[in-house]
Amino acid sequence: MVAKIMTAAPIGFDGSIVEVECDSSNGLPSLTIVGLGNKAIDEARERVRSAISNSLLEFPKKKLTINLAPAELPKDGTHYDVPISLSILCVSGQLRQEELNGSVFAGELALDGKLRPISGAISITETAKTSGYKKIFLPKQNAAQASLVSDIEIFPVDTLKDIFLHLKKEQTIAPFERLTSATTSPRVQSPPYIDEVVGQEQAKRAIIVAAAGHHNILISGPPGAGKTMLAKALLNVLPDLNTTEQLVITKLHSLSGETTKDIATKRPFRSPHHTSSIVSLVGGGRKPKPGEISLSHLGVLFLDEIPEYPRSALESLRQPLEDKVVSVSRAEGKVTYPADFMLIATMNPCPCGYLGDTKKECSCTSSQIINYKKKLSGPLLDRIDIIIEASRVPNVDILSKDNNTFSQHLQAKNDIGNAYNTQVNRYGSSIKYNNTMSNSDIKKFAFLETDSKNLLNQAADRLALSARSYIKIIKVARTIADLDQSKTIKINHISEALQYRIK
Repeated sequence: MVAKIMTAAPIGFDGSIVEVECDSSNGLPSLTIVGLGNKAIDEARERVRSAISNSLLEFPKKKLTINLAPAELPKDGTHYDVPISLSILCVSGQLRQEELNGSVFAGELALDGKLRPISGAISITETAKTSGYKKIFLPKQNAAQASLVSDIEIFPVDTLKDIFLHLKKEQTIAPFERLTSATTSPRVQSPPYIDEVVGQEQAKRAIIVAAAGHHNILISGPPGAGKTMLAKALLNVLPDLNTTEQLVITKLHSLSGETTKDIATKRPFRSPHHTSSIVSLVGGGRKPKPGEISLSHLGVLFLDEIPEYPRSALESLRQPLEDKVVSVSRAEGKVTYPADFMLIATMNPCPCGYLGDTKKECSCTSSQIINYKKKLSGPLLDRIDIIIEASRVPNVDILSKDNNTFSQHLQAKNDIGNAYNTQVNRYGSSIKYNNTMSNSDIKKFAFLETDSKNLLNQAADRLALSARSYIKIIKVARTIADLDQSKTIKINHISEALQYRIK
């Protein structure tokens, strides 16, 4: 007799059903696991043996062979412990095959038989659902995350013995009750707010436009001008997560191993240090995981002092900025993760930071300034929609203004929310923005009035804009028009969008 238990293997952002087969035969008692499993799966032999015995169940004194099919699929993780244990209990006659059919099982076992949380619970649950399964048994700590996947019953489990008794109908594990409050509760906001940034009215307007259309933005200015504060304030005016966005963000952070039980309630704000490696930014490694650009999906990737990052790391952003996905190819295969993030970058105008400053003289040589600016390549700058300068704020103004009204913050959040709703109605998708418009979308939804088109064409010829820059100006203008609740792109919308290109 061969027992068969179903589980799933997360592969990149997706997954695949894995069949755990167990066969017993006469011979010296042993447990062999085959099927291209990694070290963690090989070590499952000792965890499974102890967990079964300490659950007061019988570990058969047979020659046991476990096969993880399909055998050519690389498998990694500790969530195979539970299905391996159940297959052993089934082949030894303690469980019947029909008691296990129609369900998917996953979980790591402690030596005493308790279930520990696993990473990638959402991916496993989604794979089970898309493969037609209606029930999944997971560690209790993973149940809340998995409940974001609809139309599948989730059974939260404490111990291996609980699963055994439930399958034998000697006790019942109640299905997890989905909490609607997790998806409807408003995001708790924390400082800074737009009102707390002194001055910088043009920069404030720029980050509102960027937030409304999910556009990439570069803020340049001297030290202390409020560049970092502006970037962090942008996060507070972004709309709250909808259910789809919540699922995708939580899934990515679960796959990375950062969380196994928490549900995302706010948009990610990732700020990697300038010494971060390419792998940490893009993702991958021996065991492929999402990098910083994928963990900022549907949120913000903040690169403070962007010229300080290695040139190779910055160039690795070019493809994700264009395609909104990142593909990582390794010897064992290729994985793909979503990467639709807003890039917010800051920089000084020169190495000392005071080029063009009205109060302090720049101490940099011409060659130093040229080399500093060359750290950002033309193709990378071409992918940034909005480039804005933040000027020095007079010290006397810092404490002279009462910033406790938050009127700018409330107005900006309301305008951006209206612009988001306009885009949802336009594209029929809750996760598509003006920044991701295709050429066909532009022809269909970005109608330019005659004088607007003439102004854009004249500017494109005079500034020698690339085709990408030309399209990006239209996308930004479409967002500005949405903020004005205008169906067409007027000349003032094009004029403002042109101000956000390189001077």
